[in-house]
Amino acid sequence: MTTERTQQIPGQAPRTPSYVSPIPIRQANLGHALASEWTKIRSVRSTMWTLGIFLALVVVLGCMVAGLIGADTYLNAPYTMPAFFGLLLGQMCLVSLGVLVVSSEYGTGMIRTTFTASPQRHRVLAAKIIVFFLVAFVTAAVAIAVVGLYTQLTVDAPSNPAWLPTVFKGALYVSLMGVLALAVGSMMRHSAGAITTMLGVVLVPAILPPFLLFNESLVDVAQFVSDYNAISALSLIFEGSPSTGHGGAQTALLAGLTVVACAGAFAAQANRDV
Repeated sequence: MTTERTQQIPGQAPRTPSYVSPIPIRQANLGHALASEWTKIRSVRSTMWTLGIFLALVVVLGCMVAGLIGADTYLNAPYTMPAFFGLLLGQMCLVSLGVLVVSSEYGTGMIRTTFTASPQRHRVLAAKIIVFFLVAFVTAAVAIAVVGLYTQLTVDAPSNPAWLPTVFKGALYVSLMGVLALAVGSMMRHSAGAITTMLGVVLVPAILPPFLLFNESLVDVAQFVSDYNAISALSLIFEGSPSTGHGGAQTALLAGLTVVACAGAFAAQANRDV
């Protein structure tokens, strides 16, 4: 049933009736965008496969390494230290998922439907970043915690540094890496290109320092790259030595790069067509 409303203004001809929808209209907000992105990310099979492989790499590989390392190692290292070996490979799962969260919609053309339903593009990108970060962080934290609990229950070590902070820091680092990949995917809009770029971001700094040492003027650069690449950052987080800062500086640098990349993604999305 429809409702018609006619407004009569004195001295003017009657206006044609205007249609008033009986369906209540609500102003769209960030909550609606978050609900939409949560439905997308949990209903796509690639998400379950990617997160499943990530969990398998971190938990299974971490528990295997825990059984191979002597108990004396854990006197100065947290029980979560074996999770480091799984995260070296597992972080690439989160990187790939971060890219696919946004680039897959561009590849299939569904991004047009998304922007039609939610014309505020910055809201869509913000929702993607928030939902992905929470999913990646919770998944990584659970995986690292499981390795820590398993190691604590199976390894007979008389004392051990607190390992719960490494759960937060390790999960935060790999989640930020995934958000960085999401921002790169949003700017490039191409899955293969964005994933290849992120592979370079993760792997090139790890193998570059030996080549820089051939030039004496680049020794300081080589040392910086060696200290701040992804592999070194994760190793410092799980090292357990207070003198190294537990990877705090490396995580802060990654957070800064992620913020810059996200700002670039927002700017690029606002200044181009679909």
